[in-house]
Amino acid sequence: MSITERIIRAPADQVYAVLSDGWAYSDWVVGTAHVRDVDTGWPQPGTRLHHKAGPWPVSVNDRSESVDCDPGRMLLLKVQLWPFGAGYVRMTLDPLDEEATRVTMQEHFTGGPMIGVRNKIGDVVLHYRNAEALRRLADLAEHRPVQR
Repeated sequence: MSITERIIRAPADQVYAVLSDGWAYSDWVVGTAHVRDVDTGWPQPGTRLHHKAGPWPVSVNDRSESVDCDPGRMLLLKVQLWPFGAGYVRMTLDPLDEEATRVTMQEHFTGGPMIGVRNKIGDVVLHYRNAEALRRLADLAEHRPVQR
């Protein structure tokens, strides 16, 4: 399992606003090229994001499904990473104060070819990918107009 953390200089509700904006998914998730559709009610459990993964011309239609959410605190996704496999990503938001949030991203594979690299090497690769994803998430959350 890869665990990556980042302190984001924004309140937890503001960070969660980015996570709950399905159309912003490709703006912060590394490897997602384009969001094709977002189910009504996203990110309620059972709703899905429909997106393209990978660079053109080899991008593939893919999806991610919300498994559980606690607005302002946590989002658990079942992700399809084909052709690499499938897994789960848990985003946990811990408010540090009114202006900062610790975001922890946990990711692990549960199926497909990448299940064979569930080891330190695979965790390191995921860590670097997820560190970039959290950097992008921070950029969006820290510079997004506050919604009141």
